[in-house]
Order: sequence, then C-alpha cells, then structure tokens
Amino acid sequence: MPNTIREVEDTMHQRMFLVAKSCVPWLALAGCLLPAVASADAVSERLAETLQVNGQPMPVEQVNTTPMDGVYHVILESGESFYSNADGSHFLVGDLYQNADNGLVNLTEQARNQERAAALASMPTGDRVVFQGVEVPKATVIVFTDPTCPYCERLHETVPELNERGIAVHYMAFPRAGMGSGAATTLEQVWCSDNRSEAMTQAKQGQTLAASANCDNPVADQYELGKVVGVQGTPAIVLPDGQMVPGFVPPDRLVSMLGLEDE
Repeated sequence: MPNTIREVEDTMHQRMFLVAKSCVPWLALAGCLLPAVASADAVSERLAETLQVNGQPMPVEQVNTTPMDGVYHVILESGESFYSNADGSHFLVGDLYQNADNGLVNLTEQARNQERAAALASMPTGDRVVFQGVEVPKATVIVFTDPTCPYCERLHETVPELNERGIAVHYMAFPRAGMGSGAATTLEQVWCSDNRSEAMTQAKQGQTLAASANCDNPVADQYELGKVVGVQGTPAIVLPDGQMVPGFVPPDRLVSMLGLEDE
C-alpha cells in the first residue's frame, strides 16, 4: 500500500485529536475500549491483525507497546510508522518524546535507529564495498552512495583519512534516479568488478568501468533497503547505532559524532 502514512494524514486532518464521546481523550482510551484483563501484548497482536484504513487492511509489520498507557507504535512493512489507540480508531502521526530529567528524548527516533541498524545488519558484509585500512577499525559506518553525486565524490576523497583515524566505510548502493538509471548500471559494474573498492574509486572519479553489469549483484536489493530505512538522498551515512546522517560530513565532525576524538 504505497504512501500509507500520507493517506492516513489526509484522512485525519479534520479529526486527529477527536475521540468518541463515550470515552476520555484517545491517549487514555485503553481503559474504556478493552476489558481490564486484556494485556498489552494481546492488544498489540490484535491491532497487527485487524488494523484497517478505508476498509483496507494495513500492511503491518509489527505493533509495539509504548511507555504511554493505551498508545501503540505501529510499524508498517514499508518502514513507516505511527501511533494508534487500542482499537485502531484513532491515529497520531509524529514522534513520541519522553520528558526526561535531562531534557526531551525522542523515543520514536530511538526505535527508528534500532530498526535501521537491524535491517542493515541483514545485508552481509560480503555484499558491501569495504574501505577499512590496515588496522582493526574503531567504528564502522555504512554509506549509501551514488557515483553521480558530487557530495558522494567529496566524501569518498576523505575515506583514506577516515581509515587512518580508525573508521571503516562500508558502501551500499543507492542510485538516486532508480534502477533504470545510468548510475544503477555503474553501481552494478562496481559490484561485478574483481576489485570492487578500486572500481568504486574509479566510478567516483568519473572513469569508465570495464566490468559487465550483468553479474548476480545486490544493487537492486540495497536500493530497496535504502528506501525502507529512510534514505532520501546521497550520501546517507548510517552510524553504528542506526542514526542516519544525510549529506557530506567532514572527517573531524564524523570522528566527534562517533566519540573517537579522545582515542
């Protein structure tokens, strides 16, 4: 179901914060919608099985509880997410924050990062183009890249310095114009090359690659994975905790973000 969240938002504009008159506001609906004996896990399972919009079942991947009673975090197969009350009659699209002693904590972003890290871990290291250096890395970042992207080229020029400072760079493919583009063909050539790292550098320099693009390669899978985890442009840098940093990041700043400045 494409663009599900946008459809939900459009549907809810007039009644996002309204609730049935027989109940209290939706953030506390659990008590009036379900028997007291119903467990949160049972509610999550039922929502995952029955949630609908406009009479159509939603492609739910999972439903999780949240620290707020009666509020459930719904994650769709597309990677989109929103919040629902216990019976799925009201949705809230946005981020959930904890008002902690040390300030606001974005719980939605934390969950999103964890999901992203788990999804990327499913892509084997052998299916990436790896620049590591000679030492055991202190940290590894995953970078979704496109050889036609000027800022990707700029980032690639800093890779030797990153390697020297203990940061391994694992490239994944993300042709911005889609799988029918010239960038997709070039990336397939990179993955089909005998020396992928050398071919990646050549591609970033605008050189013509000799390898065929017809081998069994993960470019299309990585492109789809990138869309699922929220990549909207390149370069997209994913830190070890799953946090995504869009665009070019200078080495000093990346070292600081990874907490390596004192090592």
